[in-house]
Amino acid sequence: MSLTRQGRDYLAIGLLQWLLDWGVVVGLTHLGLPVAPANVTGRIAGALLGYWLNGKWTFASEDTAIGRTQFQRFMTMWIATTLVSTWAMTHIDDLLGLRWVWAAKPVIEVALGAVGFVLSRYWIYKR
Repeated sequence: MSLTRQGRDYLAIGLLQWLLDWGVVVGLTHLGLPVAPANVTGRIAGALLGYWLNGKWTFASEDTAIGRTQFQRFMTMWIATTLVSTWAMTHIDDLLGLRWVWAAKPVIEVALGAVGFVLSRYWIYKR
C-alpha cells in the first residue's frame, strides 16, 4: 500500500475530523462550556468519524481490519492524545485566554495527527 496515497487520504480525512472537532470546541466554548469538556467532546466527534473512514478507506487492505482489537488500540491512542491535547489547551487558556485556545487547537491537532498516522499505519488497523 502506497505511503503517499495513505498520507494523502489520512490528511483529507484528518481535515474533516479537525473541522468537526474544532467547530464543536468553538461552538461549545462560545456557549459557555469550559475548555476541557468542550475539547473532549470535539475530539470524540472527530475520532468517531476518523476511525471509521480511515479503517474503511485509508488503511484498508488484506492485512487490516476494523474490529474489537483495532478499536481498543485506537482508543488507547485516542485517550493518550486527548489527554495531551486537553492539557495543552487548558494551559493555553489559563495563560493566554480563550481566543488563543481557538487559534492553537489546529497546531496541536496537526502534531498529534502525525503521531496518529504512524500508529494507525503500523499498529491500530493491523490484524
